[in-house]
Amino acid sequence: MSGIGSMPNGGAVRSPFVVSPDDQSRDWELVLRESHHRMKNTLTLLGASVRRDFTRTGTRDVSLAVDRFERRIVAFGRLYQLLSDNDEPSLVSVDTFFENLCAAISEAVLEPAGIRCEAAIGSGTLPASQCHRLALMLTELVTNAAKHAFPDKSGALIRIDVANRDGAWVCTVADNGIGATAPLQGTGSRILEGLARSIHARLQGEAGQGGTRVTIVMPIAA
Repeated sequence: MSGIGSMPNGGAVRSPFVVSPDDQSRDWELVLRESHHRMKNTLTLLGASVRRDFTRTGTRDVSLAVDRFERRIVAFGRLYQLLSDNDEPSLVSVDTFFENLCAAISEAVLEPAGIRCEAAIGSGTLPASQCHRLALMLTELVTNAAKHAFPDKSGALIRIDVANRDGAWVCTVADNGIGATAPLQGTGSRILEGLARSIHARLQGEAGQGGTRVTIVMPIAA
């Protein structure tokens, strides 16, 4: 069946079964927001369940462990909120947004693994859609480094830099781990590349004895 049919007057009518790229993009963003929303609600329910079930034991060690676990769940909730919030204004403050993101990533992912986080965030504004896509990319890069870069956690450090340089936003995630043999390969990298294309950015990866560094360069629209 053709997607375009002819009308008696020589015009054209689009088949209702044809989905435009814009419609597909909106549908995907809706699914993504819904997934984040459900995950956030699941974490909230999990935290309440842990608190309810384990505080009945009454021992101090268990209570302290529950407090730590609950704080981590809350941090994951904040992280998902930042990654999925559709109520942001059209322009987002870069320093406020990414400082909050780095704090949430550190508390939810890095601190429990014994990894320090340093962040240097420049000032400026970005459209909310670009901000959220950069946030998804940075979160993926930090999580990947936390999982693979530190078989020996001693002195583990991940540094996040977001800066406005030479007409582009330059975002870097660097670790002092073992150095990835292929920093931009695998399923996660394909997702990163797709996100990068969606904001006209490019990825640069390098690794060595001093660790791994991945940089996102997104030109600022004129």
